[in-house]
Amino acid sequence: MTAPAPTASRFGHARQVADAVLFEGYVLYPYRASAAKNRMRWQFGVLVPPAWGPAGGEPSAQHTELVMEPRGDAELAVELRFLHARRRTVEEARGDGSFTPVPELRLPDRVLVPWDEGTEETVRMAVPVADLEAGVVELPFARPAAEEAEPVTDADGRQAGRLVRRAERLDGVLRLRAEQLDLPYRALKLTATVDNTSDWEPPPGAGREAALARSLVAAHLLLGLSAGSFLSLTDPPEWARAVVADCTNRHTWPVLAGDGGRADVVLSSPIILEDHPRIAPESAGAMYDATEIDEILALRTAALTDEEKREARGTDPRAAAVIDLADTMPPEVLDRLHGAVRAFREATSPAAPPPGVPEPQPPGAAARPDTPWWDPAGDPADPAPERVVVAGVPVGPGSRVVLRPGLRRTDAQDLFLLGSTALVEAVLHDVDGAVHLAVTVDGDPGADVRRAQGRFLYFQPDEVTPLEDA
Repeated sequence: MTAPAPTASRFGHARQVADAVLFEGYVLYPYRASAAKNRMRWQFGVLVPPAWGPAGGEPSAQHTELVMEPRGDAELAVELRFLHARRRTVEEARGDGSFTPVPELRLPDRVLVPWDEGTEETVRMAVPVADLEAGVVELPFARPAAEEAEPVTDADGRQAGRLVRRAERLDGVLRLRAEQLDLPYRALKLTATVDNTSDWEPPPGAGREAALARSLVAAHLLLGLSAGSFLSLTDPPEWARAVVADCTNRHTWPVLAGDGGRADVVLSSPIILEDHPRIAPESAGAMYDATEIDEILALRTAALTDEEKREARGTDPRAAAVIDLADTMPPEVLDRLHGAVRAFREATSPAAPPPGVPEPQPPGAAARPDTPWWDPAGDPADPAPERVVVAGVPVGPGSRVVLRPGLRRTDAQDLFLLGSTALVEAVLHDVDGAVHLAVTVDGDPGADVRRAQGRFLYFQPDEVTPLEDA
């Protein structure tokens, strides 16, 4: 038997999602600094200096609470991850060896402009759970002010200018504690807080950009137990629902993020995620613009003009990587971005069964390969009856009804059909046990097309009245 891997090594899977959180909205399409939507940046997980908070309306701290069930002498590993903004200015070289700040520096392959870059920062700690029960454990951290210059050369190898990057001092503290809960099982409430403790006082006229330079940007936590598990905030066991509901989370949202559905790792994110989030396997690379779809971004980016691409390449190395990705993406990779029916894919993803055992197939579609997946009758295994009683009359395929859309769940299109007669094509039952009638409206010239394609209108039984001759 081999010894278990250190808890921090279990963060590998969760860190993929955490990277997407870290760079959420870092640079938006069209990936140029001059674009209006790239002038107001970093909206998620920003912890500003305390003195700036009241003026800017942004928090200086995150607060995470969740329930865990540690086993034995369990150890808690923590990673605080954030971006430290640094201001990049552009300077042009003069003949006397001096440099002058300029709004842009044009080179053959890129146009360099002033920009705020984000440097990845990580604060790590590991502490026995027993120490957390004994009291609050604190870890202060700091990032010093810094300045560096990077020479920029032209096509002939001569220095055309330089990029000057300046970072301001940043201070913070990570606090952890755990308290025993009054439950039939050993469970603890874990509290983790992250505070920006900078003593910076904004001078008169200071804007958000000055505060961002001293802020923890896109701050989030990775939490891992060496032995034991965490409880889901959205789907806890029945015995723990009350204590889980009592957990308070401010400016963060903890979700289970262990590999393979394990519950020993949590990602406490500044954006709302579901338990066990994952990166789409079709994604060819980071697009840094999570409000769009990879396929659309790739197509739009490839369609940018050469001048727009030069400015994007000069805006940020990550923007340059997106341009290169779009320009070099093979057609077959782009095709993968067009869409995926995951239920079908995952149903056929397990390893091949032993000889003599049939391959697992998607329900319905495999049993009747000649039936489209969207056919309401495509699942022969559905045990639900084909008829439902409405006002004492059995209604099923072939029945004729009058449509009486209900006000509590009706859209404008349904209201136009009030009083229309229709033919019931199928009686459907959803996973919640609700009954729906698939119908085609009498007099609809496209009824035959709807019937052939399985594109019906749907009403619940209390929204129809059987015709007297039914």
